[in-house]
Amino acid sequence: MTKVGEHITLDIIGTTKEYDSSFYEKVIHDIARVAKVTILNISKYKFEPQGFTILALLAESHISFHTFPEKGIISFDFFTCGKVKPSIAIDIIKKEFKFKRIVKKEFNRDTKSLYHDIYSSPGLQKLYVVNDILEDFKSKVGQHIEILDLEQFGKSLFIDGEIQVATSDEHLYSSTFVGAGLKLNKENERGAIIGGGDGGVARECISKNFNFVDWYELDPEVVDVCNKHLGDIGKKSTEKNSVKCVWGDAFESIKSVSDDTYDHIFVDLNDDQFCIDLAEKNMESLVRILKPKGAITTQVGSQDKKPHQVEKWLNVFNHHFGNTNLSRVYIPSFDCSWNFSTSINH
Repeated sequence: MTKVGEHITLDIIGTTKEYDSSFYEKVIHDIARVAKVTILNISKYKFEPQGFTILALLAESHISFHTFPEKGIISFDFFTCGKVKPSIAIDIIKKEFKFKRIVKKEFNRDTKSLYHDIYSSPGLQKLYVVNDILEDFKSKVGQHIEILDLEQFGKSLFIDGEIQVATSDEHLYSSTFVGAGLKLNKENERGAIIGGGDGGVARECISKNFNFVDWYELDPEVVDVCNKHLGDIGKKSTEKNSVKCVWGDAFESIKSVSDDTYDHIFVDLNDDQFCIDLAEKNMESLVRILKPKGAITTQVGSQDKKPHQVEKWLNVFNHHFGNTNLSRVYIPSFDCSWNFSTSINH
């Protein structure tokens, strides 16, 4: 990591007084003196009918105020590449201004980036700290693929802005996924994987001594980029004699599969409504190729963060099989527990 400075913003809420330009200049000089930074130039502008902006150019960066009298807000911004922390300005501003409250945000200006978790809610925001971006492209089938080196979780796959797998805890996801099916059906002659481009489910099937695995994956570029950067997850599953890769639309491909072919089907689609509808539309095909007493297992998302979506998945399986068993495991990189639903083909 290379650090270039620190940055603070303060939004001073509930101000009723309009301060003149000389007042702001005094405050800037007070802050500069305490922070031991050098003012090179000050520029200011008065808006009509109201509002004021002042910017101090520093040898170490800048200080600025911008006022919103109609909202009762004054915004303050201080970035310094010096050794003094810009938060030193807070005590001066609290002393000089009349206000109801102050909203403070602090930033380290460095070479690490922050990546918003797609599952964040308006009331609770989560960010991944990114050390490096190893891949960032749109695949031929239209997926936005990123491989990010995360501070806490290591190299990780993101598709369309959502984390799919992290090297630090992928084993929890894949082992629970495959284990959920084997718990209800011990047979492992032949399995099918729909999705799962990172290769973790395929690796687990191989480790559980499945004799044959047909792996249906829409996007070969996901598999390639995971083999390149996350190779320990898939462990070159695509090169194993027991694994047959079938590229393209899985639900089109399985139309040519014989009845009662698989002991297990592992459906590793997204947990969104589109994929729920897709699974529902093609469930008769999945039932057809699943052996009697065979098990079908799918990842259904998180009861912690998307309980209604998990319920919708369970309704699909209960409707077609009359049964479902829910497994659960906590995934640290997802910051929540994750669920897998298994049904037996009676």
